[in-house]
Amino acid sequence: MDFVNEKLQEFNEYIKYRKVAIIGLGVSNLPLLDYMYEKKAKVTVFDERTIEEIPKNVMDKITSYNFEFSFGKNCLERLHGFDIIFRSPSCLPTRQELVNEENRGAIITTEIEMLMKMSPCKIIGVTGSDGKTTTTSIINSILQKANYNTYLGGNIGTPLFTKLEEIKPEDIIVLELSSFQLMGMKVSPDISVITNITPNHLNIHKDYDEYIDAKKNIFKYQDEKGILILNYDNQITKDCAKEANGTVVFFSGNEKLENGYIVDEKVIKKCEDKIRKHILNTDELILRGKHNFENICAALAATEGLVNTQDAILAIKEFKPVEHRLELVRDINGVKWYNDSASSSPTRTIEGLNSFDEEIILIAGGYDKNLSYTPIAKPIVEKVKALILIGQTSGKIFDAVKDELEKQNKTLDIYMCDTLEESIKLANKVSKQGQIVLFSPASASFDMFKNFANRGEQFKKIVATI
Repeated sequence: MDFVNEKLQEFNEYIKYRKVAIIGLGVSNLPLLDYMYEKKAKVTVFDERTIEEIPKNVMDKITSYNFEFSFGKNCLERLHGFDIIFRSPSCLPTRQELVNEENRGAIITTEIEMLMKMSPCKIIGVTGSDGKTTTTSIINSILQKANYNTYLGGNIGTPLFTKLEEIKPEDIIVLELSSFQLMGMKVSPDISVITNITPNHLNIHKDYDEYIDAKKNIFKYQDEKGILILNYDNQITKDCAKEANGTVVFFSGNEKLENGYIVDEKVIKKCEDKIRKHILNTDELILRGKHNFENICAALAATEGLVNTQDAILAIKEFKPVEHRLELVRDINGVKWYNDSASSSPTRTIEGLNSFDEEIILIAGGYDKNLSYTPIAKPIVEKVKALILIGQTSGKIFDAVKDELEKQNKTLDIYMCDTLEESIKLANKVSKQGQIVLFSPASASFDMFKNFANRGEQFKKIVATI
């Protein structure tokens, strides 16, 4: 007998002829247009862009479905009287208009939360300030190597809510979850991973506490059967163990744990009752950097009990860096060029710097997320041969590095450029054989680019022309 998702059937009956608001026409919400039309919901679409800025194909769909719409900066002024509201991740649940509707009785949710509530299968979720995309991708690769049918989504992959009708109990959903997706969520994955928590997105979140609290939702609603995988080396994630409802598994790149997964010099090991079992040597991997070896530890912990170790090892050995994450672009006259555009915070760039023994020419700078650049100064002074800065944060990075240079009584060649192309040409000019050119902005992309992926593509395109 074919599987029937009764929770989904019940939801489909509920939304028929109900007033549904869809806020934001981004990647996660676009598939909802077709779905809600098919289920006969009475839909109103909200977006802060003007009607002229909405893509024509999307606008054509809205009008052909006879959906109502409200566009522009004040679009949420019309948010009244809805039964269920699907917010985009960027529209935080703290928005007063959403609070008002929730107080009135509306259900405030997201595509990803409804997926998790109605999933018939096991869900593995990954969050963290850094490393979540790579960890999520490794987990997915390990499961696929063990012949699981997986659905990859959340912050990466495709929106999965509209795929629920095809998902079976024996499948596994693997999700990368941002703080924006987790905020306000009242359901947690069966297996949850937090790679680390450091200051991030403070230009959007009210404060650091709000950001941390959002991350904690990944395990807050687990029951005693839940599994929570935590970074032992990060104090905030380590302390999350005290709030866990289920089993906690630690991983570490610094400590020799009695139980969990560790990076012990150049070996990844599983620790159990003080016995440390060799899993694999890091020299055998395509991935570089201690932070990536820690990501592997997290992925091994998340898939333990689901796959045999040999399948996991094969998948990990074959795993290549995710695009825009320490991605080798070219070797030009003995100089290796790396695209690390996804590094949009100082901690990410520090990890990138620590991944190389070679001398580094660093290109950094971008959109300001109200983060401190003091922590990155010392690693730059210690690891970088020449520093090339662009974007809004160039001044903040320059000041932090200048202070550190004065403390250490050292000098460093620092250049300021106006464009990415100018910085690449300069890097090509000053770099020497045997060095690394690392494009790791330590900042978001929105001052000059659509997103970090667009920034990375531009970097690769320009480097290809050298």
